[in-house]
Amino acid sequence: MTMYLLGYDIGSSSVKASLVEVESGRTAASAFYPKTEAPILSVQPGWAEQNPDSWWEYLKHATAEVLSQVPDGAEVAAIGISYQMHGLVCVGRDLKPLRPAIIWCDSRAVPYGDRAFEALGADWCLAHLLNSPGNFTAAKLAWVKENEPELFEKIYKIMLPGDYIALRLTGELCTTVSGLSEGMMWDFAQNRPAKELLDWFGFPEDILPGIRPTFSEQGRLSAAAAAELGLHAGIPVTYRAGDQPNNALSLNVLNPGEIAATAGTSGVVYGVLGEVNYDPASRVNTFAHVNHTASDPRLGVLLCINGTGILNSWIRRNIAFDGMSYPGMNALAKESPVGSRGISILPFGNGAERMLGNAAPGCSFHGIDFNRHGRGDLIRAAQEGIVFSFQYGMEIMQQMGMKIDRIHAGNANMFLSEVFRETLAGVSGATIELYDTDGSVGAARGAGLGAGIYANPAEAFGSLQRLAVIEPATDRRPYEEAYERWKQILNK
Repeated sequence: MTMYLLGYDIGSSSVKASLVEVESGRTAASAFYPKTEAPILSVQPGWAEQNPDSWWEYLKHATAEVLSQVPDGAEVAAIGISYQMHGLVCVGRDLKPLRPAIIWCDSRAVPYGDRAFEALGADWCLAHLLNSPGNFTAAKLAWVKENEPELFEKIYKIMLPGDYIALRLTGELCTTVSGLSEGMMWDFAQNRPAKELLDWFGFPEDILPGIRPTFSEQGRLSAAAAAELGLHAGIPVTYRAGDQPNNALSLNVLNPGEIAATAGTSGVVYGVLGEVNYDPASRVNTFAHVNHTASDPRLGVLLCINGTGILNSWIRRNIAFDGMSYPGMNALAKESPVGSRGISILPFGNGAERMLGNAAPGCSFHGIDFNRHGRGDLIRAAQEGIVFSFQYGMEIMQQMGMKIDRIHAGNANMFLSEVFRETLAGVSGATIELYDTDGSVGAARGAGLGAGIYANPAEAFGSLQRLAVIEPATDRRPYEEAYERWKQILNK
């Protein structure tokens, strides 16, 4: 019987499962559930909650579907988990949720993080947490403590969404250093949980689960869970990570100077830094990467840009020819030269941008000449503007000491456009590599590493399919000149 690795990606819209063949590294089956976007509860403006047990129900459906796609049955060697970051799950002593999970896009905790930042001081927070406490998991718990004090007294442990799924799989409570760091509960200077922050908020340190390495046995599939999932009891859970660190792992981004990028509705640039450092202006977030250790630091520097692919979709609805596809838009953009004949577009029309100091300048078009410019110029200028926002953020990373020479991305969304890819390579000077992978497949490969099935990342990712390599143009000056013009407009 073929041996597989099982990976789960616990998202806020669905749960995806994938089976990866151990020997070949081939993705044998994938499925997600629900087929329509999972509901998010928002009983007040700015709130976003989900029932943790709904994730488990979705996981069961996705598991049944992937198992049905493997005709000879599935012998699973190990399980890995990727999950939506920054969420808060509170359980009582019976290990059942006390309330719905407060998820990543919930904004109610911002004032609590701001007060902690002011009280503890920017110098301490940045030196120890590498970030402002912000709207992350610790601040969300502070909201619960103040607004639901009776419930807070019943909390036995808090955990992240991936920790809760691991609990349902194994019955064991644990978390990781990477997970604590994304919740602002890890002190990088002291290499331990952030006691000063916990004390300031009034949280007992034993409210945190025990810590296990990201790649390690974190429990074994219980008989009860195995019966629900149609699997054998005793399968080890050997990897867990938040979705952005896991996306980087999926793309084999583990070493300093490597970048994982995504460009859907919003865009993410996630780079690996080889030293403990931070942005003094807190325009990016810094977490422990999946392979971080105190003796050999590997930090994930996360830049999120709200106004990226959403601009391209707006252009399609409002400027492109009626019914034009994205491939058609990409072809039209190629007819315009580098620099879009002088048009510059700032893509920041989707809310406040952290990398701009939480300013919301909006989207704006500059340099249009009614006698010279057409749709192709506007489409290209939009794609260039999105790329330039990536470059602007990557320059922040470079100021932190990151050398950017290689960008890995999935072959999806904006990366399907030659103009987008070539502009990013041209303006950054980095080589771009496109791969066929996703979060659940990455989690499965991570499980193989954690279980010792793969001796090292080279073995785990040896079968990762590289679809294309885009080298920077020999003459990068046109890209650099267009970017400088764009940046001057932004700085005004």
